[in-house]
Amino acid sequence: MSFDSALDLIDAAIAAGRIPGAVLGVIEGGERRLAARGLSALVPSEEPMREDTVFDLASLTKVIFTTERILDHARAGRLDLDAPLTSVIPDLRQYDMTAWERQVTFRQCLGHQTPFPAVEPIYTYGSDPATLRAFVLQREWRRLDAPVYSDINYILLGIALERLEGKGIHEMDPGPGFTFSPAAGECAPTEFCSWRGRLIRGEVHDENCHALRGSGHAGLFGTGAAVLDFAQGLLERGPGLIGEPLSETRTQGWERRHPGWNGGDACSAGTIGHTGFTGTGLWLDFAAGRAWTLLTNRVHPTRHAESRIVDLRRQVGDALNGD
Repeated sequence: MSFDSALDLIDAAIAAGRIPGAVLGVIEGGERRLAARGLSALVPSEEPMREDTVFDLASLTKVIFTTERILDHARAGRLDLDAPLTSVIPDLRQYDMTAWERQVTFRQCLGHQTPFPAVEPIYTYGSDPATLRAFVLQREWRRLDAPVYSDINYILLGIALERLEGKGIHEMDPGPGFTFSPAAGECAPTEFCSWRGRLIRGEVHDENCHALRGSGHAGLFGTGAAVLDFAQGLLERGPGLIGEPLSETRTQGWERRHPGWNGGDACSAGTIGHTGFTGTGLWLDFAAGRAWTLLTNRVHPTRHAESRIVDLRRQVGDALNGD
């Protein structure tokens, strides 16, 4: 493993203007390394990246929060992973009892094995979160010919969690070191949002999550240390349910190693990982007893720029896992 070589790759990406900065963390055998590089903010003024900078983790919410919570309910017998979502959300497509959406199961949503579209601009359909939830549940969704990675799966899982626990997601405990409501000054900003008319800092970048006032697909904030603490817990527990393959590329919640994936080629075959749109990522190599996280705010100050984040993730993964 070469932590320093990985940092060199990050430094090169920063020098090329592809990302403002990053925090890199690795844990192996109970020992960890954590380092910050570059800047956390470019506008309205430059600020240095810190090891304790708080990041909008974006879709890491899916695996750190939602997947874990759904699987906890399954282990406790409060839901059946192979039962349809209607076992917890009986009003899903309630005006058409033959609708295909009513047959979708928890396991299928966890593994992105449904025909839901990848994403939908739900925030453009209204401003009331209760009405938007009703829209999600009653919409006749466009059915794709083959499964894709879909935010809709996890928006529905988030609604299921709210039904099971009787509270909104932002009222739930996201776990040690994580928050849904960070202090803005501690956060790496994301982008200037044309919809909200401001630079986003300390509030969720994802428009749908913002409009829903909490969702299962995004909204979690945390530091590199918090992500490593979470990863350490998973390494100690072992792969279990999250290591069970559901397709060539997916497990329950996570992505499996496959050709061209974000984790690089040097990790073990059973490695799993996940990424977030804002520029975040976490990978776990259970065979090697190693986990690593690369946290960037590559969408700052705009998502409409070429960050080459996939290349950087793969190169960093290979540097950390190579001989």
